[in-house]
Amino acid sequence: FNGLISQTFSLIPVSPKETEDFVKLRASNSYLFSGRRNSSMWAWRAILKHMGLHHKMTHCQASKKWENMKKKYKVLKNPPEGVKVFPEMWPHFNLLDDAMEGRLEGSAPILKAFPEHKDDTDFLPTSKPKRRKFSMMKAAPSAVMVAGPEIEVSLNGDEEEEQDGREAIEHIMQDVESERTSLESDRAMMENDRRVMEREKRVMERERQVLQRERAVLDREVAALDRDRACMDRERAIIERERAVLEREKAIMVKDREAVKRDRLALELERATLERVGAAKEKTVESTGEGEHSSSRITCETVDRKERFLSLFEKLIENF
Repeated sequence: FNGLISQTFSLIPVSPKETEDFVKLRASNSYLFSGRRNSSMWAWRAILKHMGLHHKMTHCQASKKWENMKKKYKVLKNPPEGVKVFPEMWPHFNLLDDAMEGRLEGSAPILKAFPEHKDDTDFLPTSKPKRRKFSMMKAAPSAVMVAGPEIEVSLNGDEEEEQDGREAIEHIMQDVESERTSLESDRAMMENDRRVMEREKRVMERERQVLQRERAVLDREVAALDRDRACMDRERAIIERERAVLEREKAIMVKDREAVKRDRLALELERATLERVGAAKEKTVESTGEGEHSSSRITCETVDRKERFLSLFEKLIENF
């Protein structure tokens, strides 16, 4: 029973502010813990008296609380190989880290230890293990033969102290249960957060696959556009070559049209000359005879045929 009490001293509830002051006072008054006899007891009593916790906690409980905090800090600071820890989950990790590294010296008032002869009635009494005394009574020989040896067991202790101890244990167990419930709630929240992160991870994976498919489609479209651009470039080159051919043919047609115009002018001059010659010869037709008149008619027919040929050629050029 008393062993259980000593194991649960560190579970006495204190507020976060009291815990912070507790650590700062311990770090700032480390000189009080000199290692001499009873120095630790009076040092812890001075700290508890300064904090107003001397009616709530004994010096043994304060020492046990400090040792438990140091053990937890060391485990989180230097975890065993292969063990993953989360120091940020413990709200007092940074506070203990500052204390262990000496950064909290002077952060709290410097106290004086009480003298050893000071009356300790202001402090909670330290629980001492209760002694159990067993006594065996020798019975008369006749009684031994009838009922065997009789054993009488007497327990020495204060019943009121036992009642107070049971109430303290019940209070501590309630605190432990509340802590366990809080831890289970935190574990459930962490599990829920993990499931949410898993869902988000799956959603992100699906989105990544969709983006990859869209990127593949875009790559195919870009390749198709490149092929279309190459085809358009080839067609543009063909059109440029055909345009050059048309330009050359157009230049040839312009030259042919100018040549036709020149031939037409020459033909018109020839016709005019023939008409003048024909008019002059009409006066002498009677004296010259039939042969000359026939040659003049053949020459006119030849000129007409040339004129018709030039007209047809000019129309052919214009239609082309």
